[in-house]
Amino acid sequence: MITKEATAAAPAPAPAAPEPPRPAKKRPAWDEAPRWQIYLPLGIYLVFTLIPFYWILLFALRPAGSTSLVPWPMTTVHFEKVWTDRSFGTFFQNSVLVGVATLIMTTLVALAGGYALARFDFKVKRAFMLALLCSQFVPGALLLVPLFEIFAELQMINSLGSVIIAETVFQLPLSMILISNFIKNVPYSLEEAAWVDGCNRMRAFRVVVLPLLRPGLIAVGSFAFVHSWNHFLFALMFLNNQEKQTIPVGLNTLMSADSVDLGALAAGGIIAAVPVVIVFAFIQKWLITGFSAGAVKG
Repeated sequence: MITKEATAAAPAPAPAAPEPPRPAKKRPAWDEAPRWQIYLPLGIYLVFTLIPFYWILLFALRPAGSTSLVPWPMTTVHFEKVWTDRSFGTFFQNSVLVGVATLIMTTLVALAGGYALARFDFKVKRAFMLALLCSQFVPGALLLVPLFEIFAELQMINSLGSVIIAETVFQLPLSMILISNFIKNVPYSLEEAAWVDGCNRMRAFRVVVLPLLRPGLIAVGSFAFVHSWNHFLFALMFLNNQEKQTIPVGLNTLMSADSVDLGALAAGGIIAAVPVVIVFAFIQKWLITGFSAGAVKG
């Protein structure tokens, strides 16, 4: 039996030791700098970036022979001239066809190849990846002669199909590497769970993996489209008929050895730039997400 004296003599429990204070997170050096040291260089860079665009708009919108630094009164004569007289409407349609076809073919083939690189192991995998990386050091000009010979044998010279195939071949190595990195970031356990639920490999890929690859596919497809839209060399070499030429070749026709129509050239440059700007304006969120996902190794 415990008496009152024994209870009073029992020592009281010691108080809990206070937690040590957490060290304060060190702010990065750029966050400690005054704001003007950040905004001033960015503002200067923005001015130097926007001045060429304003200069193009100035030549495209002001009348011929004017030296005003403000495009007033504005005119659309230069746009009408290049769109109708210089066949830029046809060039625009050809460029859209080449760009969309290159986007689709590059994305589909890179998706299949990237899945194989990400999910399967085979003996020559390292050598194949090394060959893909080394192919990026080969200039496109070195491919002109062999591609021209191949397309001549296939009777595809002066056909948009030759440009589409050449652009796809040129874009595939980097696109396949990027897609494989995107697929590696998708946990393999998700596919295994789909297999347990009764899906085969194709259905599991289509239902589980493909929706998660949307940012990566948009990033790869957008760069394939923009590169084929702006590429000059393949269209110049493989297309002889003016009705088959694309916008970069059409811009080259506005310049001659004796004179250059600056107004028409500026209007053509704006026509060539507007679709690319619109595409990037709509997909910028997916583009940043896609490159962030592809930059992390799974």
